[in-house]
Amino acid sequence: VLTLIPQYEGKRVLELGAGISRFTDELAQKAGEVIVLDFIESAIKKIFQESQARDASGKSFELTMVGCKCIVAYVKNKKNQNQIYWIWQKVSMENDKDFQRFLDNVQYKSNGILRYECVVGQGYVSTRGFETTIGQHDVDCGIGGGDFYMAETFDVHVVGIDLLVNMMSFALERAIGLNCSVEFEVADCTTNTYPDNSFDVIYSSATIFHIQDKPALFKTFFKWLKPGGRVLITDYCKSDETPSPVFAEYIKQRGYDIHDVQAYGQMQALRM
Repeated sequence: VLTLIPQYEGKRVLELGAGISRFTDELAQKAGEVIVLDFIESAIKKIFQESQARDASGKSFELTMVGCKCIVAYVKNKKNQNQIYWIWQKVSMENDKDFQRFLDNVQYKSNGILRYECVVGQGYVSTRGFETTIGQHDVDCGIGGGDFYMAETFDVHVVGIDLLVNMMSFALERAIGLNCSVEFEVADCTTNTYPDNSFDVIYSSATIFHIQDKPALFKTFFKWLKPGGRVLITDYCKSDETPSPVFAEYIKQRGYDIHDVQAYGQMQALRM
């Protein structure tokens, strides 16, 4: 766990859910100060529900979740599958998060996610999710169905990223108790970074129509892939004819970037 958290040398650290303080001594060796708190419900609610604040200049800040992972740990050679860590970051509320808020609060609210799942199958929020699942890095992973399938079936480690906190919440809930190696991160795939040559496979299902600059994204995928690695994308396209006024207005209102199949293929060819 300590290898996964951000740099904390010389800093003031709040340790939540400390239990018997198995990490406290290690944290204290490098941190400037460690405040230890176990899971007292009222305190946890206060920290996260009242996390918006202003500094002396009047600038507003909030906590936003930037990472989470379900860890399969071993204690005395016995598997403990219910450990989850979260990383929250204090960010300016002036940051542009309108697109994320729209998706979390309109199209992909919790009840909307459950409706999608009822239609397309358990663990998925897009059509043919199970049939197209393959890979090791899942871009905009949704609620994790494909990630769990890949990790369990092929015994690989899967990194699933998604922009939406609602999706991550469902994915983490479904991860508990599963015997597979999966981690999730709340991240924007257009700005997130991984070292070059990190992944054998990059997979995305019904996601990239949300992204405007697709050639730039494909260039990023190319850098992330190991030599011989592959990309599998399923996405929504349209015919090469002019869309009807109703459909055109729908695309504009949703902020979709949809192309015909040939144009889509040319964008991927520009990855170099």
